[in-house]
Amino acid sequence: MSRESILIVDDEPAIRNLVQEILVDEGYAVQVAESTAAARQHAHAEPPDLVLLDIWMPGEDGISLLKDWQGNQEIDCPVVMMSGHGTVETAVEATRLGAYGFIEKPLTTAKLLASVRDALEHSQERMQQTRKRFVVEEPVGMSVQMRTLREQARKLAQHDNVVLITGESGAGKKTFARYVHAVSARQGHEFIVLSEGDFSERGLARELFGSESDGAVTPGILEQCRGGTVLVDDVASIPVQDQKILSRLIERGQYGRVGGQGQQSLESRIMVTTRCNLQTEVQAGRFDATLYFQLNAVPIQVPALREHLKDVPGLLHHFTDLYCTRENYPYRKFSIAAQNLLLHYDWPGNVRELGNLVQRLLILGISDEISVREVEAALDENAPQEGPEATWRQRLYQLPLREARESFERDYLLHQLRLVEGNISKLSRRVGLERTHLYRKLRALGITPKEP
Repeated sequence: MSRESILIVDDEPAIRNLVQEILVDEGYAVQVAESTAAARQHAHAEPPDLVLLDIWMPGEDGISLLKDWQGNQEIDCPVVMMSGHGTVETAVEATRLGAYGFIEKPLTTAKLLASVRDALEHSQERMQQTRKRFVVEEPVGMSVQMRTLREQARKLAQHDNVVLITGESGAGKKTFARYVHAVSARQGHEFIVLSEGDFSERGLARELFGSESDGAVTPGILEQCRGGTVLVDDVASIPVQDQKILSRLIERGQYGRVGGQGQQSLESRIMVTTRCNLQTEVQAGRFDATLYFQLNAVPIQVPALREHLKDVPGLLHHFTDLYCTRENYPYRKFSIAAQNLLLHYDWPGNVRELGNLVQRLLILGISDEISVREVEAALDENAPQEGPEATWRQRLYQLPLREARESFERDYLLHQLRLVEGNISKLSRRVGLERTHLYRKLRALGITPKEP
């Protein structure tokens, strides 16, 4: 397995050597450069995975090199700036030009390694997002409802308004949001999904805005996603105090890092999803009224699958092709009788349930055709039943909402982890969470990838 490579650019030999020793001991492949000219040669000959770049150097300074690199797109890796004479303004200017972060000298080992790990993790996640950008998954279907939905997406893509996407669980709210992003001018930038579980440890403000502490700068999602789209998933589930933070961000169009002094402009588009009636939530005192009125300016309803059942055959073909191509499952086709049965099914879990059903039938089947009996058996598995599963469900219903959700998420992720035999990359694709967020979720639930 190849080691991640880091280029250190600093005119002081003592600092270059110290940082090199620390990083080599941590298992990284390290190159050093004493000037911007030497840094250009190293980066051109062997592009690094990360650059640690000093700001103040004789001749050309680090900010000028960063600006040149970003303008010419000569490197495609995170750059962390270093300076012993840094100011908040310098750090803000560096991140505005594209630097991932800023470390103030004198460097400590803990601060250095934390910045390096954060930058490399972000780079890996960004590469995964980049690969996904080239696959535009539009809402599937030729019904009036889905044609209207796609037309609404194309109109929304021409503007930067905050968008509220409502609909039942599994109806395709995130797919709609990704499609709006993919057909907009922001398509070349990141699309990041943020849910309450992703910021429960750090808090919404730190996750969105980033933080400054002891000279170290940790960029937030809004900086990482500058020019792109941030989707806040299930907005009604986040605490009211965090709803107010989101409301102030939308109202002011500016934000500042936690612990910092400067302000930055909001350059990301904000979308939110909900499966709740937010007006009812406001009346019950569970949702911030100001945020509701801000979001309700552009509401979009994604229809439940039972409202456009004529799209079921097209969705069956879509998911069959998707899983056979992406997961290399053997191809199977649905019989006419099987399709007819599914055309008259109520689909309480909506499009997500249909996709899961197709995946199960492709994995477990042995013949080329999916029969109506197979479909009936698979649907029966989803129906309420007696026994241990029913007992577990009844126990779940007795728990407070947060505990019930954590219990279900742990059981769900353990089940999915067994299916992929502990492979985190496959688990990430299977459950629809980026690796960074997935690791955080697993840690929060006390799950390790080795757990069966």
